[in-house]
Amino acid sequence: MGRHTWRRSLKWSLATSALLLLAAQFVPVARTNPPLGIEVDAPPEVMSVLKRSCYDCHSNETRWPWYSRIAPASWLAAKDVREGREAVNYSTWGRYDSEERAELQRETWEDVEEGEMPLRIYTLMHPDARLSQTDRTVLRDWGLQSGYVEEDDRDSMGELDDKDP
Repeated sequence: MGRHTWRRSLKWSLATSALLLLAAQFVPVARTNPPLGIEVDAPPEVMSVLKRSCYDCHSNETRWPWYSRIAPASWLAAKDVREGREAVNYSTWGRYDSEERAELQRETWEDVEEGEMPLRIYTLMHPDARLSQTDRTVLRDWGLQSGYVEEDDRDSMGELDDKDP
């Protein structure tokens, strides 16, 4: 392939990519915040952690950042919020029965304990959402006080020191 042909191919590839990116901006993405319901009833220190680290994906109070308006990042952000709300929605906590709340609180702690939440990609863009040792302790104790987290989880807190940012 000659040098001239290679340059022409590169120009066409770049032009095609730019057109596809431009066209992608016209694909509609739902960035909604449905009405609030009965919010989770938790102590202020727990609410502080939840609102800072969880609410953007797990509530109807999502703060949609600038990149959520630019495809393809907009598609990923909308997908993460939709899936997060399906998993647990702290804005509609009152709709869950006591067994569901217990299971959701237990799953919240397990995801935090295993370092699965908040998502790493989210904390890269939102460093203030990272959970400190204190934040983890607050969430674990909330579950313990509610009886939704096992007493055995108290022993696992030593492992969290390695995960602290």
